[in-house]
Amino acid sequence: MKKYQRLAAQMTEQIAHGVWQPGDKLPSLREQVVNSGMSFMTVSHAYQLLESQGRIVARPQSGYYVAPHPVSPRAAASAPQVMPDNAVDINTYIFEVLQASRNAAVLPFASAFPDPRLFPLPQLNRSLAQVSKTATAMSVIENLPPGNDELRHAIARRYALQGMTISPDEIVITAGALEALNLSLQAVTEPGDWVIVENPCFYGALQALERLKLKALSIATDVKEGIDLDALVQALQHYPVKACWLMTNSQNPLGFTLTPKKKARLIEILTEHNVTLIEDDVYSELYFGREKPLPAKAWDKQDMTLHCSSFSKCLVPGFRIGWVAAGKHARRIQHLQLMSTLSTSSPMQLALVDYLATKRYDAHLRRLRRQLAERKQMAWQSLMRSLPSEVRIHHNDSGYFLWLELPAGMDAGTLSTRALEHQISIAPGKMFSTTDNWASFFRFNTAWGWGEREDHAVETLGKLIRQMLN
Repeated sequence: MKKYQRLAAQMTEQIAHGVWQPGDKLPSLREQVVNSGMSFMTVSHAYQLLESQGRIVARPQSGYYVAPHPVSPRAAASAPQVMPDNAVDINTYIFEVLQASRNAAVLPFASAFPDPRLFPLPQLNRSLAQVSKTATAMSVIENLPPGNDELRHAIARRYALQGMTISPDEIVITAGALEALNLSLQAVTEPGDWVIVENPCFYGALQALERLKLKALSIATDVKEGIDLDALVQALQHYPVKACWLMTNSQNPLGFTLTPKKKARLIEILTEHNVTLIEDDVYSELYFGREKPLPAKAWDKQDMTLHCSSFSKCLVPGFRIGWVAAGKHARRIQHLQLMSTLSTSSPMQLALVDYLATKRYDAHLRRLRRQLAERKQMAWQSLMRSLPSEVRIHHNDSGYFLWLELPAGMDAGTLSTRALEHQISIAPGKMFSTTDNWASFFRFNTAWGWGEREDHAVETLGKLIRQMLN
């Protein structure tokens, strides 16, 4: 049990034994830090957990109080466990939402990327300038698929640090994780095949299915527990599934990380049904705590997983450098890449090799994780202060997304349109599903710097929601 869970359990017991009565004001976060000897982040996570369980309530400008009556957490939107879709058609809606929020004057709470000012751009630019001076005419040829040899070795060594043996020969460097994921999907499917995705899932998966004319099987996914494995088994028993595209760490948009036990069971199920896992793991470096979570691929002994990741969310989005640990599919993916993008940018690959050689990457990651955790906490507190109590904020301990649930019947798409009039963008739940089950939800990016403008924007969101409630 983690420290914050122990503190939450202790306070739950105190409430049960009447130490804290319904309506009593609890010690503030800072007072609890002093009393418990725990960090501010640990205490705040404990209070978030208690609030999500309905045991305590937050009152703006006042603090935390014991809930007046036992409150059961509201269930997430009820969705069918398995939802087949013979023709995915969502790209137009996603394109319109993303285009509307491109304006630099708009607060990018809808963005999928972290604040680029968190990245070591001066050092990366120096590396890019350095390799530009020393690059030869042979550099382009040397960095054709599968990609730069030194970069693939560096990535293989990072797998090794987690106890995973992946040969550099299995790794293909791509133009970002999205190309890795698309090529992986293309390598193991044909048009008309069934592919499993989460519901809700990363909208890039839906766009890929639409482009490749694949059929989607959306599996019910819980904001805390992740994909419903019983529903997954049900789908595999009734449909000829070829591939399964999942995010097992810091899932987008929900934010959960699957437990090791669930990852192991997932691999067991897919292996039993001979279904390839395409594992989208772009947020794995953005965990909170001391230990990096393993990907599901760590449990795969039959080479059934194509593990895709990138440097875009944790180091530099502009370089568009990703990869796939493709195992037996590496050759096929190289062929597909040569027919599409030809290769990943040679200067960007060389610049990354130069930067990684400085040994600064892990120090940057530690700083980045700390800053993202702090910003997520500030955003969560601001939302708690300003949004109506009817809005639920689903919080997970990793990444930089919050998943917000409006009262039943309210449309987050309408809220998004009205918020854009005030130069505020959010990502409506409809972007992440082929169904309407998530119409009252939206994703909120917490990675951007927090100040008066952001606080004011959240206050505006609160006013817009109250207007819609009325």
